[in-house]
Amino acid sequence: MAEQNKALPAVELLKWPEFLQVVEHAPLVSIDLIVQNSAGDALLGWRNNEPACDHWFVPGGRVQKNEALDAAFLRLTQAELGVALARSSAQWLGVYEHFYDSNAGREEGFGTHYVVLAYTLQLDEADMALPLGEQHSQYRWASKPEILLDETVHLYSRAYFE
Repeated sequence: MAEQNKALPAVELLKWPEFLQVVEHAPLVSIDLIVQNSAGDALLGWRNNEPACDHWFVPGGRVQKNEALDAAFLRLTQAELGVALARSSAQWLGVYEHFYDSNAGREEGFGTHYVVLAYTLQLDEADMALPLGEQHSQYRWASKPEILLDETVHLYSRAYFE
């Protein structure tokens, strides 16, 4: 496996217009992180960006072109939780699909389709350095019943707890 990863070209970051073309014409692959603390509460971030802007959502993000899933998991946990974690430290939850009417560019006429690889993690707040700003303006811990009853928690995040 390690040799396979070495043979891959470098991870590519698309320029914004190219990225929006991909969003318009193809599904994106992402990883969602369902983080639960020792009390069983789940971590939610208030989304700053489309899609799912102005909703509570679990942390996560897109897999980049030529990025192995293990590398994406390390990058995303560092970016979203402030601590780089191996994918082997998480428990596989399943594959989900998210369909949005909006897109990251707030362009009219097309939405976003994600194929989501969902994982659960056991972490307490002291184990993380949660970043504020680009993706989330605030965080909160919520119990399963709170999540299921709160309509400001996005329906796709609520689905992980049903």
